[in-house]
Amino acid sequence: MEARLGLILFERTSGGARLTEAGAEIVKTSRYLIQSLDQMTLNAQELSRGNTGQFRLGFYTSLSMGKLRARLTEFATRFPNMEILTIEASRSRLLSDLAGGFLDIAIVTGDPSPGEVGAKSLWTERIMVLMPSTHPLAQNKVLHWTDLKDETFLISDHDPGPELRDVLVSKLALLGGQPKLVAHNVSQENIKGLVSAGFGISLILEASLGSSFPGVSFLEVRDGTGANRISFSARWRSDNNNPALSNFIALLEERYPSPAGRD
Repeated sequence: MEARLGLILFERTSGGARLTEAGAEIVKTSRYLIQSLDQMTLNAQELSRGNTGQFRLGFYTSLSMGKLRARLTEFATRFPNMEILTIEASRSRLLSDLAGGFLDIAIVTGDPSPGEVGAKSLWTERIMVLMPSTHPLAQNKVLHWTDLKDETFLISDHDPGPELRDVLVSKLALLGGQPKLVAHNVSQENIKGLVSAGFGISLILEASLGSSFPGVSFLEVRDGTGANRISFSARWRSDNNNPALSNFIALLEERYPSPAGRD
């Protein structure tokens, strides 16, 4: 090795040999390289198992409470070294980002099509009525659609506002009611502020109940079959090889097993 490096690594005497300064530096550096290689191997193994790295999730529901918040908390507890990035955007933007590889998974409303690849049905959330606490109906325990047919509804243009609007129109059309719909290009949180100020009432999903707002009441609305619900599903690219995605899908499978005979 000395001949190959052109260096004297050992001082040799009749009593033995000891490292020269150059030799000591090589030994020191070699130890560092071995430790670095071991750490690099460990890091690669952790990354390949989905224990580290980045996981990017998109959504447009509230995180104040509910199933999505619970699953994110559980995932973070299982994988404390994972960097979880969340993106709140419209349904169309989330699906576009998913297709472009900017997201690992998107949680959206609606059920997947039968046999759809890269999709999974998850939970449902109740549709709730949001109204001023001073409204005459706010003292009821539950509401029925017939109670609401002549109300003024404030609808957010932001998802899931348009979907809630469609539910509202379809339910009240059957009753012959003609509610006044007022669209606002604001978030659901600001719709709460408008309701509190007395501009009208609105529909929200129950995950928003964790975010309190003064002067408003939340009531369940029912039809002849009980509470009305909106379904949620997960969407991802089937060619995404991020191990963290596989771990999150496995968690969803644990909590929301697919019915027999259904993907």
